[in-house]
Amino acid sequence: MEAHSFNIPWLILILVQFLLLITTSLAGKVPAIIVFGDSSVDAGNNNQISTLLKSNFEPYGRDFYDKRPTGRFCNGRIPPDFISEAFGLRPFVPAYLDPMYKISDFAGGVCFASAGTGYDNATSDVLNVLPLWKEVENYKDYQKKLEAYAGTRKAKYIIEESLYLVSMGTNDFLENYYSMQSKRASQYTIEQFQVFLLDLAEKFVKQIYDLGARKISLTGLPPMGCLPLERATNYIRGSGDGCNEKYNEVALHFNVMLKGLVQKLNEELPGIRVVFSDAYDLLLQMIKNPSSFGFEVAGIACCGTGLFEMSYLCDKLNPFTCTDANKYVFWDSFHLTEKTNLIITNFLMKNVLAEFL
Repeated sequence: MEAHSFNIPWLILILVQFLLLITTSLAGKVPAIIVFGDSSVDAGNNNQISTLLKSNFEPYGRDFYDKRPTGRFCNGRIPPDFISEAFGLRPFVPAYLDPMYKISDFAGGVCFASAGTGYDNATSDVLNVLPLWKEVENYKDYQKKLEAYAGTRKAKYIIEESLYLVSMGTNDFLENYYSMQSKRASQYTIEQFQVFLLDLAEKFVKQIYDLGARKISLTGLPPMGCLPLERATNYIRGSGDGCNEKYNEVALHFNVMLKGLVQKLNEELPGIRVVFSDAYDLLLQMIKNPSSFGFEVAGIACCGTGLFEMSYLCDKLNPFTCTDANKYVFWDSFHLTEKTNLIITNFLMKNVLAEFL
């Protein structure tokens, strides 16, 4: 019987081409990081609007590239910057309103977030920042510019394949509902207000879904009762110098509701992939046991006395600011240090966002 002969090099070539095809199809599945939210993810949009809530001055940004204050509420980089780098993109995500950048820069990632905002329009009114609807309007404007720059087909690809980071909600409670001048507290019980916010969150996700978003990370609330500002306020009220457990319970409950919303959206909207990025427990561990994460201080922040300072109260003239932010969980009384942001990002990349890699 005559044996069949096989051209082994030819088969290897076909196999290599097949593997290259698979690799190419898998590569670049996230062409850009697109960001909506508050100061936890604002890369400097507030610099360009009329508000007191800014951070475009020293010592903010002292550990950023070129030691430059950018408007990020941090000594260095914030989570979207690290996430962008983890996906093989730039090591930072620029703010859409920053005049230093143009549409060619934003094609690989863009931030629409505004410090001080929330799901509720009343929250953005407190400090005169961009409401969520305005972030969406800027996103629509971005889409038009992107199509003009990259062409219809490429723009559609970027919009549909990008990872959307959504991070807000803390201000809705701390700067809005629980503030002394709050109107919402007289309109809603805390349970009703959470339902109200959840409805707004759902409408927002559906809105950007209708505009093309498909891969979305919805970020949960932190243990907001343990922020240095809230701990200091708690102490003044005579409730000890520990965390405000009532606020933490509200955050936990709202996170459960957000997790349910994520499941609902995935079931209802064809082609969508929403994940819930929850770092509540991790951050609480850092606060309760900082030394196990390489920190020395968690009860107060690096900037100033570490109790009340944020934005203009945290400036280079303040004599109390720490010399090494890596020893601190919090940078100012409301925001995390770059080191904390990196630890949280690594956790989320491994446990939540890896499915988009």
